[in-house]
Amino acid sequence: MSVTALVGAQWGDEGKGKIIDILAEKSDVVVRSQGGNNAGHTVVVDGVTYKLRLIPSGILYDNKVCVIGNGIVLNPKALIGEMNEIKASGKSLDGLKIDARAHVVLPYHIELDGLSEKLRGKGDIGTTKRGIGPCYMDKAERSGIRMCDFINPEIFAQKLKTNINIKNKIIVDVYGGQPLDFDTIYNEYTKYAETLAPFVTDASVLVYNAIKSGKNVLFEGAQGALLDIDVGTYPYVTSSHPTAGGFCIGTGIGPTLIDEVLGVCKSYTTRVGKGPFPTELDDEIGNNIRQKGGEYGTVTGRARRCGWLDLVILRFAVRVNGLTSLAVNKLDTLTGIDKLKVCVAYRKNGKLIEDFPVDISELEGCEPVYETLDGWSEDISDIKCYNDLPASTKKYIEFIENKLGVKVAMVGVGPSRNQNLIK
Repeated sequence: MSVTALVGAQWGDEGKGKIIDILAEKSDVVVRSQGGNNAGHTVVVDGVTYKLRLIPSGILYDNKVCVIGNGIVLNPKALIGEMNEIKASGKSLDGLKIDARAHVVLPYHIELDGLSEKLRGKGDIGTTKRGIGPCYMDKAERSGIRMCDFINPEIFAQKLKTNINIKNKIIVDVYGGQPLDFDTIYNEYTKYAETLAPFVTDASVLVYNAIKSGKNVLFEGAQGALLDIDVGTYPYVTSSHPTAGGFCIGTGIGPTLIDEVLGVCKSYTTRVGKGPFPTELDDEIGNNIRQKGGEYGTVTGRARRCGWLDLVILRFAVRVNGLTSLAVNKLDTLTGIDKLKVCVAYRKNGKLIEDFPVDISELEGCEPVYETLDGWSEDISDIKCYNDLPASTKKYIEFIENKLGVKVAMVGVGPSRNQNLIK
């Protein structure tokens, strides 16, 4: 039996989809436990690119149980669209399960997300405007609609009417927007509920029984540690827990049931949206990394900000996730850069900072302290064995291991699943 939790070790977009795909093939159960359709995994299988947002990546294989956990906020319309894409590709949805406790994203969440961002003006957070934050707000306020409510027409009607009455007052009186119509939303969304009802279950029991019976279980992370609502770069964070502890909260299982925690990072650093970014490269090197690495969002298409690898961030990820190993992606993107800089600490007002700051106002103005390593010019994208990598490439990986005190178990040299080397 193996129970592995996979998390993003940076600001998300670390290429988790490929690693998840590799691990999912050997797993019996694959679980997604937080976030919504604001996050996406790009997986390339046999030359075909799949972009998954809510459905766990195990769906691309036969005979896998794929669980959408209670910590998810689920947009029914988006999920059904994704399900249709999966069916059109010839894949089966028989293994898909949705926890009855997962909260439902509704049109008023999306409307409020856009209106609140607009009102913030230049102080906006940079959300995807998909209603994720407002849905989690309702969850915390205890006014949310869960899947078990959603698939019961009478309960859904009652809760939806109450919520729309309240939300319309906010939409109109606070934001100056247009009110939403109950009948329109109810008639549309009850059809979605009918489609999804057969997939709804108590996923906590399902996952617990799978673990206890010796199944291989993979907890599939979305986004990254620095976007955690509690320990991330607040307020420029998501509204859930992308850290390892989020799997326990978002699936309903205890932490002692998880055996390994694998962190995924890039060989450099990227960030989407606003907020401080000490190693950001606003120059030709940064632009080249963006173009070569295809650094554009899976869901939004937004260009990602790019910078040198930041080990202060990765030390933070090791600590808050309890990482037992690391996968380093996109080594091939750095090919051709003569000298590679790696941030090992920050400096501000003459003070050396080695631990990631709690307050982003402290992070602002931090200057990275770099160590410089030799780059490589050889094309590494076709290499099949770690030992065949150029000496300077292996030194780059060993440098990361030594500085973090965590083994690098895998390295990625391209987007396909066969471009991943076991170390």
